[in-house]
Amino acid sequence: MKTTIFFAHSAGAQHAKGMGSFDLVEHLRNTLGTNYEITFPIVSEPERPAYRHWRDMLDRELSNLPDPVILVGHSLGASVLLKYLSETQTNLQIRGMFLVAAPQWNKDGWNSSEWAVQKDFDTHLPPIPACYFYHCLNDPIVPFNHLAFYRRLFKTAIFRELSCQDHAFSNGLKELITDIRNIVDDQ
Repeated sequence: MKTTIFFAHSAGAQHAKGMGSFDLVEHLRNTLGTNYEITFPIVSEPERPAYRHWRDMLDRELSNLPDPVILVGHSLGASVLLKYLSETQTNLQIRGMFLVAAPQWNKDGWNSSEWAVQKDFDTHLPPIPACYFYHCLNDPIVPFNHLAFYRRLFKTAIFRELSCQDHAFSNGLKELITDIRNIVDDQ
């Protein structure tokens, strides 16, 4: 049986090499191989993202996935997964969640009420047996200090502080591949 991965992409165009999360998803597909099925839906109007579009897409897409599922979020998609899962009732069985370069949207981050999670959002998340965060020390898009917000809330998560200057991970993210495989092999 294939392992299902749902990938929530970054902001911006996603339809070709060098755009948004496209290269990272292609690297995951090529490296993980045929035992994994990666679902990579594109939100409507990705160049002008709105949370309501993400919520509607996640409502539709997540309800059609087989359990259990692995969730991967990149940049905006990472923070959207956290917001959605903390605000929406779901029966989705999550095997693990992997969040790459997740921005924070409260007053200490990019201060946007549209994308911000509620104050106690972490207490409203469904059960997630394994949670990983990845962030480059010199990320040129999402400042590294955004990771501190999540570190304070997720006491049992694993945080991968990467010595690089990357955000898109067009050449892949080997730590992500290793961690996904380890979660699957352990269950």
